[in-house]
Amino acid sequence: AGITKATVSVVFDNSDRGRSPLGYEDCPEITVTRQIVVGGRNKYLINGHLAQPSRVQNLFHSVQLNVNNPHFLIMQGRITKVLNMKPPEILSMLEEAAGTRMYETKKEAAMKTLEKKQSKVDEIDKLLDQEILALDKLRKERMQYMHWANGNAKLDCLKRFCVAYEYIQAEKIRDNAIQVVDDIKTKISESAVTTERMQIEIQEIETKVSELTAKKEASMGGEVKCLSEKVDALSRDLVRETSVMKNQEESLMTEKENAGKIERSINELKQSAKERASAVKKAEEGAADLQKRVEELSKTLEDLEKEYQGVVAKKKRLLSTREESCSVEKELNLRTKDVENVKKALESLSFEEGQLAALQKDREAESEIVKKLKTEIQMLSSELRKIDFQYRDPMKNFDRSKVKGVVAKLIKVKDDSAMTALEVAAGGKLYNIVVDTENTGKQLLQRGELKRRVTIIPLNKIQSHSVPPRVQNAAVRLVGKGNAEVALLLVGYDEELKSAMEYVFGSTFVCKTTDAAREVAFNRETGTPSVTLEGDIFQPSGILTGGSRKGGGDVLRQLHNLAEAESKLCVHQKRLAEIEAKINELLPLQKKFKDLEKQLELKSKELGEAKSSVLEKQHLYENCVTQVSMLEKSIHEHTDNREGRLKDLEKKIKAVKGQMQSASKDLKGHGNEREKLIMELEAVQQEQASLENQLASLKNQIINLTSEVDTIKNKVSSLTKDHDRAQTELNVARSKLQECDAQISCILKEQQKLKHKITETTIERKKMENEVKRMEMEQKDCSYKVDKLIERNAWISSQKQLFGRGGTDYDFASRDPRKAKDEFEKLQAEQSGLEKRVNKKVMAMFEKAEDEYNELISKKNIIENDKSKITTVIEELDEKKRETLKVTWVKVNSDFGSIFFTLLPGTMAKLEPPEGRSFLDGLEVRVAFGAVWKQSLSELSGGQRSLLALSLILALLLFKPAPLYILDEVDAALDLSHTQNIGRMIKAQ
Repeated sequence: AGITKATVSVVFDNSDRGRSPLGYEDCPEITVTRQIVVGGRNKYLINGHLAQPSRVQNLFHSVQLNVNNPHFLIMQGRITKVLNMKPPEILSMLEEAAGTRMYETKKEAAMKTLEKKQSKVDEIDKLLDQEILALDKLRKERMQYMHWANGNAKLDCLKRFCVAYEYIQAEKIRDNAIQVVDDIKTKISESAVTTERMQIEIQEIETKVSELTAKKEASMGGEVKCLSEKVDALSRDLVRETSVMKNQEESLMTEKENAGKIERSINELKQSAKERASAVKKAEEGAADLQKRVEELSKTLEDLEKEYQGVVAKKKRLLSTREESCSVEKELNLRTKDVENVKKALESLSFEEGQLAALQKDREAESEIVKKLKTEIQMLSSELRKIDFQYRDPMKNFDRSKVKGVVAKLIKVKDDSAMTALEVAAGGKLYNIVVDTENTGKQLLQRGELKRRVTIIPLNKIQSHSVPPRVQNAAVRLVGKGNAEVALLLVGYDEELKSAMEYVFGSTFVCKTTDAAREVAFNRETGTPSVTLEGDIFQPSGILTGGSRKGGGDVLRQLHNLAEAESKLCVHQKRLAEIEAKINELLPLQKKFKDLEKQLELKSKELGEAKSSVLEKQHLYENCVTQVSMLEKSIHEHTDNREGRLKDLEKKIKAVKGQMQSASKDLKGHGNEREKLIMELEAVQQEQASLENQLASLKNQIINLTSEVDTIKNKVSSLTKDHDRAQTELNVARSKLQECDAQISCILKEQQKLKHKITETTIERKKMENEVKRMEMEQKDCSYKVDKLIERNAWISSQKQLFGRGGTDYDFASRDPRKAKDEFEKLQAEQSGLEKRVNKKVMAMFEKAEDEYNELISKKNIIENDKSKITTVIEELDEKKRETLKVTWVKVNSDFGSIFFTLLPGTMAKLEPPEGRSFLDGLEVRVAFGAVWKQSLSELSGGQRSLLALSLILALLLFKPAPLYILDEVDAALDLSHTQNIGRMIKAQ
């Protein structure tokens, strides 16, 4: 009960070194032990050392004790089984006796090693293919980098050439624009004279037509005349009323737009009036302080002037006048600078009056396009409502990115012609819903409040059955490349959706023709469902589905159109946003432009007043100078005491007067500023009152125009009915006047030609007028362009004298500027593209990749050498095995015949290969009694068969004896004499 381990050992006598197993020549005995532990593992020991089972098996195998093919063990009743073996099995017994069986085992291991080596070589070949591709790519990138570096210098040279030509052309256009404008104006005058002459000819034709009409009416009665007059009157009334209605409608729209503009202007003026009123109040407060200071200084000045009055009265007047003149001149200079500053501000303001209107027109056009695209998208969306998947979040803060959407919306068809086939191939799966996991699908079904039944595809659980590459290659061989493609390859999708797309499209072929689809579906190599481009289905089971498919492929085509419309909508919405941004940028500039215009007008007015004041002050100053010079002569005649007193008074008066002038100047500046602000405020208030009056008038006018338009519409409707009725009556009457009308028609055609010519002349004149405007704008643009080119390219000033000169880089005669510009743009585009694609580190990367490639080649050569050596050794051992087997066969065959003859005299036995084969393919047992060879061993009795089998076993054992033999009742079918013979023979051997 306490036994937990069992051990059994076999001891072999190894005293004969010639028959000793390889590696055990120095051991006199070989002990093989097996130990079994309960609950543990088995152990094998050889001479007390732990050994692997394979090592034990190899040891037994080397001494003819192969347990997998035990010819040394004959169990009870199985002696004759040897005779029932097939030729290869008998050959294997011979191999065991010869000892080549172990070689076969080792050979299989070597072949596996060869396979591993080959797989390693294949792996290296794949890596080499990838490395070759990488090297080719890096080699191309290196060439691109060198091409890009060389192109930069050429690009700079071309750029300077193009800029120089553009600069010369702009100067030329600017200088020649005036003469071209005069020529066009002359042509406009000539066109007006031609138009007047043709108008006179038209009037003459109308007179002629009137005369013909009068003759016709006189000859054919007054009925047609009466009807014609009635129709003409109604036509004129209708045209007049229609024109009036259109004019009134246009006036109504214009008045509404003007009313909106005036309301915006009134709001802006109210804000401006508030700002100016606040500024006036601040100016008045500053002026009051200055006025108080002026009054104090005036009082001080009066005290001093009482002492100085008399002699220096005229001199004081002169000084005062001079300083006033200087202050007026300073003020004049200040006003002039203000005017110049305002003009510079207007010139520097990048605003053109027509620019905003053009942008508004572009905005209207883009808005119309966006509106049409939205309408188209709404129509397509309404048609595709059946594939619109709507659900409610099954839980709070649900991540909607887990729900990928309907399969039809997740794909992009690569070939439009395959839409019908793809829709048929997908079938109902086209409307399935793709989600990330089965939990998300479960939540949608339970709490998503779905409005219709849906099928959900969870990406983590779906099992796809895509067409294997072997079948795809077979399809290409059957119908040719491109005639049969797996549906999955014809659609684009995100990589995360691969399993779902393989489930929907991966198991069906799309074929271009019916024959190709039939071949793919019914051939044994492929046997895959196929669909033609027309939607016909071929199943491997033999089922065919086809016929009319009304609207087939519409879902995918509509989705394609919807995607295109949405893409266009994004583009136009982006363009509309850009236009809106530009308009918003220009609106402040427009307001600033108008404010600067008003300031310029006001400053110009102040400048004129300052100029007139300077003239008056200069005249007064000249008179005072004359008077003072006379008084100074009398002053020199008085005493020195009086002279000193006068100098002191003059100093005091001069100091007080300087303060007085400073205060007066400040007061005057505040006064001028106050007057300017008051004038601006009054102007704003007047403009506001005027705009409010205009707005009230416009609103009344809009109401009146609306009622007038409604009245005119009713009148036009009535006139249209009367005109149609009268025209019908007139047409009946005019059917009788064809001959006369033909003549009148001829004349009218001439009149129409003249009118057409007048129209063309008018159009041409308008074109010329527009050309004049364009040329004037072009002149301004060219001037601006020249300045900008000089500003952007500082080198123009230094190299301008070389432009157009022969033999220089700017020789426009020897090199076509247009081709140069095209070459520049092309080279610039190439350089820009290369700069994005060029790899700056390509040189180092190429060198590294080349080293890796050489290293792989070295490894491959080593493995190939190893394979070659193993193959050579196997071939040599195969030859040795064949020779050994042949020797063994000859020896065993001889012993086999001799032993069988000894056991059963008068008989012969041998081992020979089957007819038409070599002994390496197998061996058969042949028996002869006397000189007759038996065709089959079934003719032998049981005893004979036992003796024959035992003879073969003994012959094999005689060739290379094993350490032990187990014969279990091999004499069961023999009589006593044969049994004794066998015993004596075994003892003798």
